[in-house]
Amino acid sequence: MELRHLVYFVTVAEERNFTRASERLRVVQSGVSAAIRALERELGVQLFDRSSQRVALTDAGAALLPAARATIDAAQAARDAVDEVRGGLRGTLRIGTLISVGFVDLPGLLGQFRAEHPGVDLRLRAAPSGSAGLARALMEGELDVAFVSLAGRPPTGLSVRILVAEPIVAVLPSAHHLASRSALALADLADEPFVDSPLGYGNRTEVDRGFAAAGLQRRVALEVADIATVPQYVRNGLGVALIPRFAVPPGDAPPGDGLTVLPVTGTRLRWTFGVATASARRQSAALRALLEMVDAHRLP
Repeated sequence: MELRHLVYFVTVAEERNFTRASERLRVVQSGVSAAIRALERELGVQLFDRSSQRVALTDAGAALLPAARATIDAAQAARDAVDEVRGGLRGTLRIGTLISVGFVDLPGLLGQFRAEHPGVDLRLRAAPSGSAGLARALMEGELDVAFVSLAGRPPTGLSVRILVAEPIVAVLPSAHHLASRSALALADLADEPFVDSPLGYGNRTEVDRGFAAAGLQRRVALEVADIATVPQYVRNGLGVALIPRFAVPPGDAPPGDGLTVLPVTGTRLRWTFGVATASARRQSAALRALLEMVDAHRLP
């Protein structure tokens, strides 16, 4: 069994498409297809269900995937050992991130990393399904590291180093009938329409948990993927919001431009932001080098 065949197999499994896999591997598509057929012949099973519309793992393919990733990781560890002796890192780092990352200068971090380790191929992927999607991708081996906001205890299998914790505050239009209060309880907001992130985002999970713990229900009227735009929807009278304080522009404190920001009492709602890795997977030398840079690039 050739290591190259396993690399091709994992890439097709991640891309769910032979064309995209060949582009990512920089190999002609016929070469990728031939490698997968050779692997299937050697194993005596079909690894993918192929059609003109989709490529999906069979049960055998799903069973092979974690073992294939472990084999590739072990091979990378051998390369890392040699590279560290002769100087210079090699390999690929697959990085997941939220759409808004306010506490790490991610472009600066990755720019410095590229300058210091040009032999490492960096691949950055945003999270359309929020931190929950990033967590799944880490545990399934699709990512090496991710910047996440996970409410409560991290899922089993993930190691999360918290970089910052922010209070969640109430944001209302300045003309709202509750805007004159000095603080608000969750019960004060239970009947209001909310502007919030989609399910799976850390701030949404934390607020949902807070309402559930208080025995309250609420209605999310608008779901917005980029938390930085939530205050704009609130300013225009489309609902209220409970979001981390960092997501409210500095000028939007009372008496801000159309917004009122108030503390929330009677509960402890916190938004946490950290860097996560899969605890069971070996960290490559490149990943260890990236993690060492994170603290130096946190914004004050």
